[in-house]
Amino acid sequence: MKYIVILFLSLVSYSAFAQIDAIEKYFGQYMEDEDFTVVYVSPKMFNLISRLDLNEVNEDPDAKLVMETVKDIKGLRVLTTDVNPMERYKEATNKISTNEYEVLVTVRDKGENVRIWVKEDSGVINELLLLVGALDEFVMLSFVGDIDLEKISRLANELDVKGVEHLEKVGNQ
Repeated sequence: MKYIVILFLSLVSYSAFAQIDAIEKYFGQYMEDEDFTVVYVSPKMFNLISRLDLNEVNEDPDAKLVMETVKDIKGLRVLTTDVNPMERYKEATNKISTNEYEVLVTVRDKGENVRIWVKEDSGVINELLLLVGALDEFVMLSFVGDIDLEKISRLANELDVKGVEHLEKVGNQ
């Protein structure tokens, strides 16, 4: 019985690490494309951030927010481009399986399309996917981990990553 439990835990751990987020699954071919700006923050980086000295963090409210938010984040991927952005947006919307995600927010305003989806497992959001198509930009962003939407929305103000500002729309809905 002990070996069955160990085998089960190993398989669960492996499947958690093998989880492929939307950007990797659908846009892996663009990771080396020079037309795209690519940002990838690994699970290891989030782990290191969560180990920072909390005494220093508690004195800075912005740092405290970041620490509270990233402690459960396992990865962040962002793809952006200003080359054929609406074409990229249409391609992405056609490739994303709506069976895997639930629409959280859809905004169409003045030539800008913003969609935010979530993937849940047992009531816990484990991926947030943002897709933006506008005349001047395409953004695809994926947070993977245990996600608190309120904290992610507030964190959007603090991050200096192109495209993340669209996450503020989560808090506005």
